[in-house]
Amino acid sequence: MIEVHDLTKRYGSHLAVDAISFEAHPGEVVGLLGPNGAGKTTTMRILTGFMPPTGGTARIAGYDVMADSLEVRRRVGYLPERVPVYPDMTVSGYITFWAKLRGVTRPRAQVDTVLERVNLTDRRNTLIRNLSKGLRQRLGLAQALVHNPEVVILDEPTIGIDPQQVIEVRESVRELGKNHTVLFSTHILSEAEQVCDRVVIINKGRIIAQGTPQTLRAQLQPGVALYVEIGGLGKEAAARLLREIPGIESVERQGDGFAVRAGGDVRPALSDAVLHTGCRLLELRPVAMTLEDIFLDLVGREN
Repeated sequence: MIEVHDLTKRYGSHLAVDAISFEAHPGEVVGLLGPNGAGKTTTMRILTGFMPPTGGTARIAGYDVMADSLEVRRRVGYLPERVPVYPDMTVSGYITFWAKLRGVTRPRAQVDTVLERVNLTDRRNTLIRNLSKGLRQRLGLAQALVHNPEVVILDEPTIGIDPQQVIEVRESVRELGKNHTVLFSTHILSEAEQVCDRVVIINKGRIIAQGTPQTLRAQLQPGVALYVEIGGLGKEAAARLLREIPGIESVERQGDGFAVRAGGDVRPALSDAVLHTGCRLLELRPVAMTLEDIFLDLVGREN
């Protein structure tokens, strides 16, 4: 549904997007993840036809974003980071305006449907100037969905709204993935892990990793990671004990216990060694690498 190949964008001597390639398939929520200034917004603006690329190609639903710009725009719903609104219009009037711009054949019925979808039906006669930031984000989402596009592109939709509204927006994005292809940009790592089927990590205009969080964990965290807490033994003595167990590659202090990396399953040997000393094994559990760990590791290497 979204196909990007060697996409490049220069602003004079500044290379904002550096030959990136990725895909998003029907019914998939793909997160474009990176720090501020990484090139996420520029990429999205190119995909929506807002600006031309310097090089490479991008296709939406089979149409080239440059050669078939109007066809692409018919198939894309776009929520920019700052929602463009007319504050003196009502909620219903604003979405009706967009429905007519988009060529919706039955605008009144479609407006009713989309307002219900984003939980704004009870605000349909409210002036936009009286809406909170969170409600304006919902309004922007309604604008992006009013023509029922195949692809929905959301640029940091949870910036500047309160925690309850963040949860509502995330739930909306997950729901969108059932019927649309969604490209969702964020620099909030926990958000991407909760919402996205797949992530594309971008830094300084280049893709440095992409895949499901599970795939990235497997690539970046080979072997086994464990958290171990031992009772009845000093920290230095406990660390020495763990390092002497065959198969354990690294031991680091973490809170009241230790983060242990091993080349295989060392749990039987570890529990036997601890019990042999007469101490107590208070906690032994696997530790999965989070998307935050992956991101910090990759971006740290780049920088």
